[in-house]
Amino acid sequence: MTTKTGSVIVVDYGAGNLRSVVRAVEHVAPEHVVVRVSDDFRAVAEADACILPGVGAAEDTMTNLSSRGLIGPLTEYIASGRPFLGVCMGLQALMTVSEEEGEHPGLDIIPGRVVRLGDGLKIPHMGWNVLIPSRRHAVLEGIPEGAHFYFVHSYHCVPDDPSVVLATVDYGETVVALVEKDNIVATQFHPEKSGAHGLRFYRNFVAGAVPDLAAAG
Repeated sequence: MTTKTGSVIVVDYGAGNLRSVVRAVEHVAPEHVVVRVSDDFRAVAEADACILPGVGAAEDTMTNLSSRGLIGPLTEYIASGRPFLGVCMGLQALMTVSEEEGEHPGLDIIPGRVVRLGDGLKIPHMGWNVLIPSRRHAVLEGIPEGAHFYFVHSYHCVPDDPSVVLATVDYGETVVALVEKDNIVATQFHPEKSGAHGLRFYRNFVAGAVPDLAAAG
């Protein structure tokens, strides 16, 4: 019996918070799954699973992805049907356009807009909030009703197709917290800052992405 090695790539485009994502995913990944940070388009192309995390502004995100030659490889990776997870800015970058400090095009993989949180709300939305699932999904397996997740953002996503919304939170208005489309799962919250429930979320993603790489040899 031999064991193949699976790879989870955490995409580095100059954003912060990468190491905490890697540590969280390493904590829950099986031994035969290698988790690493890379800005190499070849690593993205060869990955079994890809995570696009990040914090920061939409314009900077797209500029940095472009300057590293990552936009094409990310688009091709997602089109291949392999598991993809976007976190925070990694969700917002999937949308058609962001209204953050002007209008800035995104990857346009999930049609929709990124808009500022409503007037009268404390901005940024920073802290814990109860996830309200719209339906069950494997990535939420073992996460109880009423689970809290950690958010830090001033803008939120409004997909054109509401059926892609997997969960929301109530922050004085309904805010999209989790989307799912084909091989894509993406969160507005930060699983790596969300304690045991966040670790379970990453564990579920990795389990679905590389469920069994063992092969007889």
